[in-house]
Amino acid sequence: MIYVIGIGPGAKETMTLQAISALKEAEVIVGYKTYIQLIEEFIVGKEVVKNGMRQEVDRCKLALDYAKRGKKVAVISSGDSGIYGMAGLVLELVTKEDEDIPVKIIPGITASIGGASLLGAPIMHDFCHISLSDLLTPWDVIEKRLRLAAEADFVICLYNPRSKGRSGHLEKAFSIMSEFKGPQTPVGILKDVGRPEETKLIVTYENMPYESVDMTTIVIIGNKSTFRHNEYMITPRGYHV
Repeated sequence: MIYVIGIGPGAKETMTLQAISALKEAEVIVGYKTYIQLIEEFIVGKEVVKNGMRQEVDRCKLALDYAKRGKKVAVISSGDSGIYGMAGLVLELVTKEDEDIPVKIIPGITASIGGASLLGAPIMHDFCHISLSDLLTPWDVIEKRLRLAAEADFVICLYNPRSKGRSGHLEKAFSIMSEFKGPQTPVGILKDVGRPEETKLIVTYENMPYESVDMTTIVIIGNKSTFRHNEYMITPRGYHV
């Protein structure tokens, strides 16, 4: 059995009861070392397998090896396991195996949901997720998605917005979308959602502080109806109020 668990943003309070139950049930815990540190209180006495960034395939293959030996294995993802997490990769690998390995996907609160709750109601209407990481997706495909999502007036949640190796991607993305996003469009910047270092900032599109953003940040860009009121960012659903 393999449980693919979304542990949420990082705090115990934002983990689902189903995720906590699956962690208790598992005999072996497999995950990125940073995420393992977030759940240490739930995995005392269990066998733990952890490694670094960009070793996702190796991680999931190890989980399959343990499962083949009859172990109950938990593969950990931050946020939701099915949104830029390990669910897809585990299932892809399992489909190539001749053995019947049961897999259970355990959902969690993803960064856009956790971040939106801090802002108020920025994703009350149609919205989309776009990752700015071009490690697995060609940049020209990302550009097309940015342009079309902005033209369609989606609220846009940007994942993996900026890193040392991709320091210019976020500014390029804003330039691409600027044809359709007005300069006063509210933008929410949420860093380390659900963790002790959590911060929130609401700015306008034209005043986006690119340098303040890193890989632990989620950026939520409003649509044409989104407005700011004090510390709230609100996207109307269309009710008459």
